[in-house]
Amino acid sequence: MSLSQTTAETEADTEGLWSPGNRNLVVGLVLTVTLVAFEALAVATVMPIVEQELGDIELYGWVFTAFMLGSLIGEYMKAQIEAGVQCVQIFDSWVGTLNSADYREFVLPHTKKIFDTIAGMGVPTIHFGTGTAAILADQRAAGGDVIGADWRVPLDDAWDRIGHDRAIQGNLDPTLLLAPLDRMLAAADDVLQRAGGRPGHIFNLGHGILPTTPVEHVQALAQHVHRYRFAHV
Repeated sequence: MSLSQTTAETEADTEGLWSPGNRNLVVGLVLTVTLVAFEALAVATVMPIVEQELGDIELYGWVFTAFMLGSLIGEYMKAQIEAGVQCVQIFDSWVGTLNSADYREFVLPHTKKIFDTIAGMGVPTIHFGTGTAAILADQRAAGGDVIGADWRVPLDDAWDRIGHDRAIQGNLDPTLLLAPLDRMLAAADDVLQRAGGRPGHIFNLGHGILPTTPVEHVQALAQHVHRYRFAHV
């Protein structure tokens, strides 16, 4: 699906690609899947695990693991699309631990392989990570019709780094859903204003909803974004 088709759908329906009637697929990418597999999330910091995986002794193991995971994830996504999935989001929550050079060397080729596997299958693809302000342009090179941005970078700055020929998803700080409603909605307005009414913005949080988030705040935020969109058509 072309960017124009993706952005047209986004503009036509403020629920966009994540409409409840759609069949969507969310899949982990190579680095995050590997770290979870090695229980890296159980330690205080993820960097020693990353360094171990990317060290000289373990380099062959990383390349082999990443190649195998890239192949498996790509084929799994392809099968899901053939079975009727209408949108895919590929996430790499820990990729922000890498600098740009390491990302390009160790992660980008395997991520690009996944996107290449499903290219031309007619579904929009979303590429999401966190802590990625320094590698947004590299993520664009790896693939995705839509690039997700987290809350650590202003949305307009992120879009400039990605390029306006790609759509963007984001990027309200999830902790603001724990704040008073007026503060949360003001922050949402800031995100929407930074999008500037350009086609191709999918409003979302910069990461997942926190477990203690009041459901009423989620509902209020969704309604507010819908009203904002309709008022600025």
